[in-house]
Amino acid sequence: MTTPAWSHPFSRNDQSAIAKWFWTVDRGLLSAALGLIGLGVALSFASSPAAIAADESITDPFHYSWRMIVFAGGGVTLMLLASLMSPRGVRRIAVLGLLGAIFVMMLLPFIGDTVKGAARWINLGPFGLQPSEFAKPCLIVFAAWMFAESQKGRGVPGVSIAFAAWGLTVALLLIQPDIGQTLLVTTTFMAVFFMAGMPLKWVVALAAAGAAGMAAIFLSFSHFRDRLAAHGSADADATFQIDRASEAIRAGGLFGRGVGEGVMKRKVPDLHTDFIYSVGAEEFGLILSLAMIALYAFIVIRGMRKAMRLNDPFEQTAAAGLFVLIGLQACINIAVNLSLIPTKGMTLPFISYGGSSMLAMGLTMGFALALTRRRPGAYELGAALQPRRRLLP
Repeated sequence: MTTPAWSHPFSRNDQSAIAKWFWTVDRGLLSAALGLIGLGVALSFASSPAAIAADESITDPFHYSWRMIVFAGGGVTLMLLASLMSPRGVRRIAVLGLLGAIFVMMLLPFIGDTVKGAARWINLGPFGLQPSEFAKPCLIVFAAWMFAESQKGRGVPGVSIAFAAWGLTVALLLIQPDIGQTLLVTTTFMAVFFMAGMPLKWVVALAAAGAAGMAAIFLSFSHFRDRLAAHGSADADATFQIDRASEAIRAGGLFGRGVGEGVMKRKVPDLHTDFIYSVGAEEFGLILSLAMIALYAFIVIRGMRKAMRLNDPFEQTAAAGLFVLIGLQACINIAVNLSLIPTKGMTLPFISYGGSSMLAMGLTMGFALALTRRRPGAYELGAALQPRRRLLP
């Protein structure tokens, strides 16, 4: 049975760059990402009026929704452009992006906007740029490249270079300070290191170093101690946001209160960013919540399966690391909304309001799609199962 000509926009005989991209990109992963972005735009219309109510200087009730549409368009464009690149192009853009993000992060203490005691943004007129969002995917790709180079035995100190880049990035994050992003970057970086062939003894050593680092952060940053102490506290003021988010999720039930009928969102200041999950759960219920989680699970599981089948060590590790980054950030945001962990100030990928977050997630997904595209020899059967050289003795 032949496939109808109208079912696909391109013929398999079409040799244009766009046609080749269409037939080699994973359209399932692409569709899932587009579905999450569309859901984010829809939820912005549910949360924007309540967010505006907390900011009396803005009169348009859908101000944040219109901006979200612009951000979503930018994120989709960046994702599609990045997915067109070759693995070499992904490496080049990642290196340039990491250098640029580190440079801007170095300037934040001097020219950054301080919000809630943290200097994380640079004001570019109507748009606020958060360079750490772009540093995350670029660092993962760069680290995977360095780990792969170290495996080739050509004298490249890839492990040392990768750890130096991670250390510099983490130091700049702690200066802001941004503990949540520090933990996310570190966990994903260590996952990439493990997947690249880290010996078991280094797993134990790095786990011990991580525990020591957590203790140092706990002793050095008072706001981190306060958040940990507030989690599960009986003080209603300390747990106000978490309590309201939990109430919203419970009130949504199975099918939700209905579009625009949510009431808890009017009491949470950051509902359109950190707590957008609770907005969707209250208005659309458990059904939407599970559908949202299913889309993230689909992206991570399908993405990891494709990444593990790749032959090239760099492509395999970089793609897997990017999917881990997306999944871990989603898990952290949802866990905060469910009151399982203290608040982190971390966005829900593709859904939360925010220009830097949406653009960076578009870049992250674009890199992953580019690395997992079908290319000659990329998925040769059995090659990915060959034993890999350990990074360290």
